[in-house]
Amino acid sequence: MPTTQASDVRSLIRQELEALVAIRRDLHENPELHFEERRTTQVVQRELTALGIPFRAGLARGTGVVAHLAPTDAANVAKPAIALRADMDALPIVEKTGRAYASRNPGVMHACGHDGHTTILLGAARVLAKLDQRPNPVTLIFQPAEEGGGGGDLMCKDGALLGEGMGGLGPAVARIYGLHGWPSVPLGMVTTRTGPLLAAVDDFKVEVRGVGGHAAYPHLAKDPIVAAAHCITALQTVVSRHTGPHDSSVLTVGQIYAGTANNIIPESATFIGTVRTLTPKLRASVKQRFFEIVAATAQAFGCSAAIDWHESYPVTMNDDHATARFFEVAKKTLGSGRVRIAEYPTMGGEDFSYYAQHVPACFYLLGLRPEHAANFPGLHQPDFDFNDDAMETGIEMMVALALGG
Repeated sequence: MPTTQASDVRSLIRQELEALVAIRRDLHENPELHFEERRTTQVVQRELTALGIPFRAGLARGTGVVAHLAPTDAANVAKPAIALRADMDALPIVEKTGRAYASRNPGVMHACGHDGHTTILLGAARVLAKLDQRPNPVTLIFQPAEEGGGGGDLMCKDGALLGEGMGGLGPAVARIYGLHGWPSVPLGMVTTRTGPLLAAVDDFKVEVRGVGGHAAYPHLAKDPIVAAAHCITALQTVVSRHTGPHDSSVLTVGQIYAGTANNIIPESATFIGTVRTLTPKLRASVKQRFFEIVAATAQAFGCSAAIDWHESYPVTMNDDHATARFFEVAKKTLGSGRVRIAEYPTMGGEDFSYYAQHVPACFYLLGLRPEHAANFPGLHQPDFDFNDDAMETGIEMMVALALGG
């Protein structure tokens, strides 16, 4: 039964919390990798159907869902919509939480909290559906493949932000908000900043090619391992000497492999890694310098280098106006003591960045760390588990942004 807008939204959330915790733990127990979220999308569709919320499924290669709640005042039906987004996919990690609801899918787990994000958005849908005063059209986006698949990009290309007749539902989206559970932020708090919040992501694979030979006669070979080692060392100057002291960049080599035996100089050596930057200008200049250093260093050792460079997620750029609205709504909803301005961006990547290329956007971080916890597992760790106690704040914020964002 609908309730009045003046009623206590927190009370409505608390009425739903037990059922929502059960959903979150069910999703955690049944994680699915990117573009494989078939069971997860069925859970989402089941919940939306039970609420009577219209939705369109099958987006973003099959598992994405866009849903729409019309405003309660017919005069506002054509207003631009406010969108709320959640990601649904898990990671290829062996879970070590020891929870009773730990992953039943070997080698796959929700190590980044997307089970919590999805449940929070379902919780917001439950609360919003009970209100008899919704001033804004609200679009709900449940997207697959944040973990490397670029599901946000595909949702945009499939028209999730464009409204009825263009791939979405209802009117076109005017602003979009998204959240991420954050282990270093205290429970009950939210934080964000204007401008860049998360970094652009570029991934690389470099194959250094030389001339193989016997390890006892290195002068007859062109050793690609030595050349690759010098390339990796020289590339550290991209951050220490090419990036300005007031800018930020990260260049990490995470894999290196070569050879088949201890007495053979191989024909090639390969190293793989990632680059993170916070501005388009720095992103382009780092790439240029990377190619220059690798080519010249390999050549100096009589080798050549083939670089496979993959441009991944853009910078997650928070719009000034949308972020100002976020802070206004958050302080009114939670109290100013539970709202912080993030002092620095984080160098992680996020495909929420694609939505921000189309409409004004604000991405924010939801606190997960209990008050007296000395250590709380980080994202992408095998002992990480989303903190169910954070869902109430997350749902309350999403509802408030839908109503006043």
